[in-house]
Amino acid sequence: MHKGRLEAFSDGVIAIIITIMVLEMKVPHGSDLADLRPLLPVFLCYGLSFLYVGIYWNNHHHLFQAVKHVKGGVLWANLHLLFWLSLFPFVTGWMGENHFAPVTVALYGGVLLLAGLAYTILVRTLIACHGQDSVLAQAIGSDVKGWISLALYALGIPLACWVPWLSVALYACVALTWLVPDRRIEQNLVD
Repeated sequence: MHKGRLEAFSDGVIAIIITIMVLEMKVPHGSDLADLRPLLPVFLCYGLSFLYVGIYWNNHHHLFQAVKHVKGGVLWANLHLLFWLSLFPFVTGWMGENHFAPVTVALYGGVLLLAGLAYTILVRTLIACHGQDSVLAQAIGSDVKGWISLALYALGIPLACWVPWLSVALYACVALTWLVPDRRIEQNLVD
């Protein structure tokens, strides 16, 4: 099957996710800059989640530049990823509205972990579809950065019970490591 419809559908879902997240930020009733202060936790959560959704979109785009076709398993693996990404607006809003309360930070980390696992499953499904000698398989390699990211999410979840801000900092550090698109794919693609 051609990959175009999967890419277009994913782009649409991701655009909707970002739109829903920004709609969760409520406009203050006052007109002074001080009226924005209570929104700071909400805005910080939105910024982190926007960054994460942008990273997933960017790396998803790069990932699909390295593949030629998809099969049914890839469609389901992609939907699995989109499911976890679709929960970002909920966990983002809950964490921001509750000023980084421990349970909300742990749940946010849980969604990050499950989205990361879903992305890993999507990558592995695509590699299985194209073969271990494919450009994608060569580009991904052992995916040390991906596995370390999953371990840091898993560490951040229980850590949130004691030091939620440290968990959020850990999640932000993982995002910063993925800010630059996955160069492994770009380096292995020949235009």
